[in-house]
Amino acid sequence: MTEQILALDSFSGLEEGRLTFSQRVDYLKKFGVHTQSFSTLQPEMDYFDLPGVGYIGFMRKWGMTFVLSDPVTAPEHFELIIERFHARHPNASYIQVSKSVVDILHRRYGLYGTQFGSESRINLQKWSLKGKKKQIIRTAVNQASNNGVTVKERFSDDHTREISEAWIRTRKVKSNEIRFLIRPMEMQYRENERHFYAYQDGKAVGFIYFDPVYENNRIISYVPNISRANADFRQGIFYTLMAHAMDVFKNEGVPYLDLGLIPLSLDKVIEPQESRLLKRTLHTLYEKGNFLYNFKGLEFTKSRFRGDGFKTYCCHKRAVPALEFLAMLKLTRVM
Repeated sequence: MTEQILALDSFSGLEEGRLTFSQRVDYLKKFGVHTQSFSTLQPEMDYFDLPGVGYIGFMRKWGMTFVLSDPVTAPEHFELIIERFHARHPNASYIQVSKSVVDILHRRYGLYGTQFGSESRINLQKWSLKGKKKQIIRTAVNQASNNGVTVKERFSDDHTREISEAWIRTRKVKSNEIRFLIRPMEMQYRENERHFYAYQDGKAVGFIYFDPVYENNRIISYVPNISRANADFRQGIFYTLMAHAMDVFKNEGVPYLDLGLIPLSLDKVIEPQESRLLKRTLHTLYEKGNFLYNFKGLEFTKSRFRGDGFKTYCCHKRAVPALEFLAMLKLTRVM
């Protein structure tokens, strides 16, 4: 603890300022290890900048503040930038953050840190389609091949909007694309995005956009942030696109592939800093709330890849942050 206090004191003279966009990109490439770090550069995001340290990305709804992901800074500076941010936004909620951020917010400010979902990471150098547990993926790949489906990497708008709009009409949430937790399809900043398209009879029938995950100016992983398939095409295009992209990344020497958020995929064990009431509510929402979002289907699909799972959290002041969750559902356009 003494070392932490000394470290914070060494930055006591730092003043808040406004980073340029290119400076935020520099921090992203050095410290963007969170799967949502790239998404902090999505349109309509606001920022708390601390020059020389990094930034925090957030959005507002109904006068409430919602932080997305861990701070984009070195882990040893998490406490410093959170302290400065909390002084400015003491009632903020934090969405999809790691346990290290939870521990700071709970210890320093008494916030709850309740599991919000899970994530999964695959070691690409050990990845293969072999094994009984990956039979569903192999079957999908084989069926796609038998139906003349091919996959190509292209950075172009190849029926993208047409496929996306048809896909959205088949979803639980039909009015708009989800934002905040899933960054929008069209971003002004697109450096190192990877786009893979599936084709049948020369026409695109599905695609996945992968976002980079950085550490020390090196891409250490990709995360499939946006995926769409032709509404008329049978299930399996996602598996086929993923399998192809993973082979490409593996051959390039990329260490990992992250699967991103699996919302409401929760551990039954209640941790000391969690809100029991909220955890029970989220369990109920997972069981009864598929009319809002296909929680179970998404969990099943991502579980087929057999990655190494870990928890992701939300941090909140009240034991049952009902109004905050309603505001977040409106912010993300789920409701």
